Amino acid sequence: METSQSVVPRTPSTTARHAPTAECSAPPGEGCDPESGCDVVTVPARQGLEAVDILRRGACEAVGPVLHDDGGDTLGFVVPPGTAAAWDVPGSTCTETDGRGLSLDLNPEPPVEGSDWLLPPGEADLATDPAVLRAALGEAARLIEAADNCR
Repeated sequence: METSQSVVPRTPSTTARHAPTAECSAPPGEGCDPESGCDVVTVPARQGLEAVDILRRGACEAVGPVLHDDGGDTLGFVVPPGTAAAWDVPGSTCTETDGRGLSLDLNPEPPVEGSDWLLPPGEADLATDPAVLRAALGEAARLIEAADNCR
């Protein structure tokens, strides 16, 4: 299992093997399947919930399945395989699953004990586009910072 965590922002480049486009960009025919698995981007719950709201308010269905831990500290966004190799968003971690423990059946059990689906498979796209998620997480961080500075 590979994990990638970044603390230094880089020039945005998509990890879905295509150039970032408009908000509704889509991975080029890639989804998550049991053989290739999916990667999971883990973020603090507050930022993740803001990002889910941003993605769901967008012009297209841009959010895939999302996990939350029972402690309420983190959210995990299911993203296409290969995302972990180049994930570079500060404050988040992307983990490669290699298909282990992550089932996207229509009624899947959460892949990790102590977690549950916020947006289960079947009610969401197959995976969140990494370029769209990156933009939503950035916007969420700016909104949270602005709200915290108003106190």
